[in-house]
Amino acid sequence: MIDTERLILRGWRQEDHVPFHAMGNDPRVMRFLGAALTEAEVTATIERQNQVLDHHGYCFWAIERRNDGEFLGFCGIKPGPAGTPIAGELEIGWRLAHDYWGQGYAREAAQASLDWTWRNLDAPHVAAMTVQANEASWGLMTRLGMHRVVGGDFDHPLVPEGDPLRRHILYRIERPA
Repeated sequence: MIDTERLILRGWRQEDHVPFHAMGNDPRVMRFLGAALTEAEVTATIERQNQVLDHHGYCFWAIERRNDGEFLGFCGIKPGPAGTPIAGELEIGWRLAHDYWGQGYAREAAQASLDWTWRNLDAPHVAAMTVQANEASWGLMTRLGMHRVVGGDFDHPLVPEGDPLRRHILYRIERPA
């Protein structure tokens, strides 16, 4: 668990399923991520993140608002996906329900995730990826001190050819001195 002033980043619980499914079916949230999530995909994602947590001690943690226990989304680190330029590296990622955008939650959770990484892991850097059109996401990457990797753009192997979301941009942040 990671605690911040307003948030708790934690493993996933069964009660996260309903709000995560709702978030995964909001076209505003999924605009740069692909198709809406089915019930089965939500269940598989939650199970996969908890397996990553059990195996590595970290994952894309569920974000809970401290003052009322509300599920806001997820943020954290996990191994980069196979077939991408960040396979074998640590990837940071986040996704929040639309009602919680623009309130600083993503930045608070992402900074806490990076701080946790530097304190607990021996990673030389952390990577992130998104599509070029997702300005909010790469804007947060920049605010976190990440830099766009020159020549790092790539076609995501899990996105079908011809899909406008296939081309991704890559950011990294180096371990602080």
